[in-house]
This record gives sequence, structure tokens and C-alpha cells, in this order.
Amino acid sequence: MANEQDRHPDRRGFFREAFSKAVGSAADYVAKRFDANESSKTPQAMPTWLRPPGAADEASFNDLCHRCGDCVEACPASCLVQLPATYGDIAGTPAIDADHAACVVCDGLQCTHVCPTGALSPVFQPSDIAMGLAEVYEPVCVRSQGEDCTICVDRCPLGSDAIYFVGDGAPIVQEDGCVGCGLCQLYCPTQPKAITIKPTQVVG
Repeated sequence: MANEQDRHPDRRGFFREAFSKAVGSAADYVAKRFDANESSKTPQAMPTWLRPPGAADEASFNDLCHRCGDCVEACPASCLVQLPATYGDIAGTPAIDADHAACVVCDGLQCTHVCPTGALSPVFQPSDIAMGLAEVYEPVCVRSQGEDCTICVDRCPLGSDAIYFVGDGAPIVQEDGCVGCGLCQLYCPTQPKAITIKPTQVVG
């Protein structure tokens, strides 16, 4: 039995054309992210939620979190948001969408010290953060096309301990140094992003 893509071979082109006519550049952005989700050579297109630093494992986190919002208020970067009602049982829990705001690894890691329930455990050193790991998609990276972009390394709060360059190639991520803060993803200039964070745990 033919799958959906076989029955509609021009579906991606149709998607872009129809939506672009309807709502212009915004639709083109959505179409590009749709294409990215369809391709194994590009990063995932849909937002990936990251839990805050110090988060317990997902099952324990959702049980422990009282949805009080104290961590959200304490975040100096305003990167933490409480998930909306559409997220069902995990609505109200804190998370980060690095496409819109990222953890800045602030002094004191304040969000981890105000949680009253233990859903977030106090974190004292940036190296103890384990939100995720950055993944690089070389075909999308402008450095692979000869451009001298250094934004991901420049913006990384941990610098070369987490991500660095060798020659003119795409960035290399240090697995034992990257904490998954998401700043590289936030500031990456490509669309879809050439670097995204793979979360330590799936939110849900």
C-alpha cells in the first residue's frame, strides 16, 4: 500500500505555494520547517522543549512540580515559560524553547535554588547542567558553504569547553562540555537551524 508521500509526491511544493499565497513570508517560514521535518539531513522542525537546569527525570519532575512558577519568575533571561493548557497533564510545568529564548547559564543558576519541591535540584556549577547536547547539521551550516560565521561559538557561555572550530569547517561539539543551554540554537542564523539541542529527556 502506497504511503502518504507516494500518493502525493508534490505535497511539499504544494504546501509552500498554497501557504505563501495566503500569508506571505510567514508561511514560507513554516514551509521551510515542514521540509526540515521531512528530511533526515536537516534538524527537526518543531520546537523541542528543554527542562530547566537541575530538573529531575521527567516522570518524577511532573509529579514533584507544583506549577508555582517560582523558577519562571527567578530566571533573569526570561527563558522559562509554563507550558500552556494544551499540554494536558504537564501544563504549567516550566520549560524552554531555545528557538525563542535560551538558558544563559546565569550566575547562581537562580531557578534551581527557588524550587520548593525538589523538581529542580540546586545547581552550583555550569558543568553540572545536563539539559541536552548540541547537534550540528553540516549541510545547513553556512561555514560548510565557505562563510566565516562564528556565532555559535561566540555566544556559547562555556566557550571552547563546549564547542569549537577546526579550520574552516563546521563547529565541533564537545560532548563532555556542552550542557544544552540552547544559546547556539537561538542565535544560529540559518533556517532551518544548523545547530539544535537534543534534550536529555523528552518533555511529556
